[in-house]
Amino acid sequence: MMGTYYTIHFWLFSILAIVAAMAMVTRRNPVAAALWLVNVMFALAALYVMLGAHFLGAAQVLVYAGAIMVVFVFVVMLLNLGENDVKERRSVGAAVAASAIAGALAAELLYVVRAQPFPVDGLRPVDADALAPIANSLFTDNLVAFEVTSLLLLVAVVGAVVLAKRGKVAGEART
Repeated sequence: MMGTYYTIHFWLFSILAIVAAMAMVTRRNPVAAALWLVNVMFALAALYVMLGAHFLGAAQVLVYAGAIMVVFVFVVMLLNLGENDVKERRSVGAAVAASAIAGALAAELLYVVRAQPFPVDGLRPVDADALAPIANSLFTDNLVAFEVTSLLLLVAVVGAVVLAKRGKVAGEART
């Protein structure tokens, strides 16, 4: 009975993540797309928790769905982008190429799934002790990369603020 519970919830959260991701890429409004991305992040966090990686699930919610998405939505709202700012260019050739690429990727995915056996019985939850090497590596060997990434996010936000202010000063503010 417990295996059925996990299987049903795995499929539920997987389908939720896929549907939310498809809704995210089809939205024209950047804020709506960001909200759908938050849904994807929560569904992935639920999958991590189901797999026994509780820390990874909590980090997914706090870091990605929380902090990064707040910064992203802040920058989008600061730039005042809307549906009218998205240029629409549709061509038959682009649609055919996109469909061909999507079909090829779907065929490749189907081939990989059928060719590889997935031994579900051999899987076991992640050890709680597995976090210590990750944390040790992150804050010793990769500390510079970690700090550079946070600095890069800060520069991106400051750059967006400068671009938004420059447009308003020059009288190019979007309404």
